Amino acid sequence: MKIAFYDTKPYDEKSFEGKNADYGFEFTYLKTRLNKRTAALAAGHEVVCAFVNDEISLETADILHEGGVRLIALRSAGYNNVDLKAVYGRLHVVRVPAYSPHAVAEHAAALILALNRKTHRAYYRTRDNNFSIDGLMGFDLNGRTAGVIGTGKIGRILVKILHGFGMKILAYDGYPDADFAVKYGLSYTGLDELYAESDLISLHCPLTPETSHMINARSISMMKDDVMIINTGRGQLIDTAALIDALKSGHVGSAGLDVYEEEGDYFFEDFSSSTIEDDILARLLTFNNVLVTSHQAFFTKEAIGNIADTSFQNIEQFRKNESLVNEICYRCDKGHCAKKESGRCF
Repeated sequence: MKIAFYDTKPYDEKSFEGKNADYGFEFTYLKTRLNKRTAALAAGHEVVCAFVNDEISLETADILHEGGVRLIALRSAGYNNVDLKAVYGRLHVVRVPAYSPHAVAEHAAALILALNRKTHRAYYRTRDNNFSIDGLMGFDLNGRTAGVIGTGKIGRILVKILHGFGMKILAYDGYPDADFAVKYGLSYTGLDELYAESDLISLHCPLTPETSHMINARSISMMKDDVMIINTGRGQLIDTAALIDALKSGHVGSAGLDVYEEEGDYFFEDFSSSTIEDDILARLLTFNNVLVTSHQAFFTKEAIGNIADTSFQNIEQFRKNESLVNEICYRCDKGHCAKKESGRCF
């Protein structure tokens, strides 16, 4: 089984090579990202292993299929970068649905704490021998209200963390869990109420046509003055231009962003010797009340190990012609896939 890895970093190679003894797969590591211009590099491989910024469009799918690829093994939970309709019937798509929800939730908590207590600013001050604390005042999280949008695995863990801080928690989810709400004292509510009542809002929902730019000028206008917004989900959940306007006016007090709408051109790469040509990203980086991290919320030893384990299991199931437990297709998204009967989406 020959596998072409796209957008490969040293930690990917170390993790996957360390777990390959039980499988004996043959790897080709490619530093470039997968798109219609690079898809031909996978010719002669049965599997491509792709990451969040790889683009699997109709043109990319055509080239992969013609080159002999039959499986796309995403080493991520999200799959909005795959044209599922274009690949259906030709390329199976599997993903890693849960590598470490603790990693992402804990990173969200880290952004909250850093923004509130301004530890990122204090770090640079003391490095310059400036020990003044003027301008570094935060607030007690205890007694404040947190709004958590999406109470899947990651959202639930963040709820537990914030509950431990003594926060009042409002949550929004299409499938509310009454037992969970009782156990952690949260209240499921509508989005409008959550926006209006929350001191901080953290996004943990998938990117869909309905959630795209859910944080926009209208929703921000409903929020409290000095609200904190945290996004460790998908960049397109936030209309960044509207966020910048609200930061400039002071209506939004702070923002912690591990993802960005147009991150594909920059995140995971080193531009320290270059100029940021994306004007919106460059503007975000000028605010001292904005923390931008480069899609690193998932990045723990446990998560990287789990990604490799699940990816190998997905590929091994394909090699043995077994049911693909973590397969996804556009019919799955529409709720009428025959997977339950066949074990595969087609």
